[in-house]
Amino acid sequence: DDKAARLIKAKGGYMIANLVTYFSMKERAAQFGMTADMLAKNDIVLEGALRSLEICKKAGVKVGYGTDLLGALQVDQSLEFIHRAKVLKPIEIIRQATTVGAEILRMDGKLGVVAPGAFADLIAVDGNPLKKLELFLGQGKHLPMIMKAGKFHKNALK
Repeated sequence: DDKAARLIKAKGGYMIANLVTYFSMKERAAQFGMTADMLAKNDIVLEGALRSLEICKKAGVKVGYGTDLLGALQVDQSLEFIHRAKVLKPIEIIRQATTVGAEILRMDGKLGVVAPGAFADLIAVDGNPLKKLELFLGQGKHLPMIMKAGKFHKNALK
């Protein structure tokens, strides 16, 4: 709520939103045997999920990017971009996943930037993610190049 967001801001804290977990659980509830009670709890979380992003934005709270998806649900983690786009601009979401994440990890200047001395974790996107966040979906389908610590993990740009 507004009061909690103001406190987080005043203390210099961050919120790590994790919306996709609850959207994915709802979508696959039957597959995972979720009961009506479990779904009702999940719906309560979903009801406030997007609103929490709006409240934090209004209060100036920095929001990081993360998911708690495990096992078979890990393939859904990039859907977090799509859910956040219901209330945030693509550039805000990309910054949450890069520069804000670097701040949270106290790795400013090393992560989330292209700069001398940084770790060289880079991707090339086949299109403009500022216009189409769906380019982050498909388990790297639209990422022809992925580099971690200066080493190629995927390079289809040749």
